[in-house]
Amino acid sequence: MGHLDHAAYGWLTPVLSYVMASIGAALGLRCTVRALAATGPSRRNWLLTAASAIGTGIWTMHFVAMLGFEVTGTEIHYNVPLTILSLLVAVLVVGAGVFAVGYGKDRGRSLVLGGLTTGLGVASMHYLGMAALRLHGHISYKPLTVGLSVAIAVIAATAALWAALNIKSPLAVAGASLVMGAAVSSMHYTGMMAVRVAVSPSDTALPGATAMQFIFPLAVGLGSYLFITAAFVALSPTADERAASASAQHVPQPVPAAR
Repeated sequence: MGHLDHAAYGWLTPVLSYVMASIGAALGLRCTVRALAATGPSRRNWLLTAASAIGTGIWTMHFVAMLGFEVTGTEIHYNVPLTILSLLVAVLVVGAGVFAVGYGKDRGRSLVLGGLTTGLGVASMHYLGMAALRLHGHISYKPLTVGLSVAIAVIAATAALWAALNIKSPLAVAGASLVMGAAVSSMHYTGMMAVRVAVSPSDTALPGATAMQFIFPLAVGLGSYLFITAAFVALSPTADERAASASAQHVPQPVPAAR
């Protein structure tokens, strides 16, 4: 068995991955709150933004954390198509969850369906990302720990969607996003605790790209997307602000007194 190091750079990758997960959750929750207050195409667009933010945040969290993952006795490369597919899965399944909540008539049923779909999708993203690993050896998993990681993913996703339905104030959303970030990080590291690697030393070149060749630049790009989108959402007026502005524009002006 190869020795697994989940934090080769110390606390840098766990803390940074937690920050990315929290930013994605905060942005996604704010967009969902905006969506629930909107109608028509505006609601759809806010939900699409929420899905991309949460999905991107979760994926970035996973692969930033993976930058600190090392196995003694072998290099680690990544299969590029599978890694990209894991990103698409993350965004699509989160989209299914937020749209279920955004358009569902029965809030309770929508929450359960959305939480289950999103949680299973997040877990699928994680293990699809792990399937993209290429190393000299064989990866196996402890089934009970895998099951625990999936349960954490479902609970975390359900809690996030519940927060989107019930929490409105920016301060409460910030608190909920920190909890969501912790839950997603817990799911990741619980899943990593399930990993076992039987190393088979070899001089054969590994296929795929190294983390610094592929994962790091992509994570930086997606992180930049989250920050830019966060700035856009922060500067975009809320439904209440737009209503207040429209009301102010229609206030009748006083008529000057006749001389």
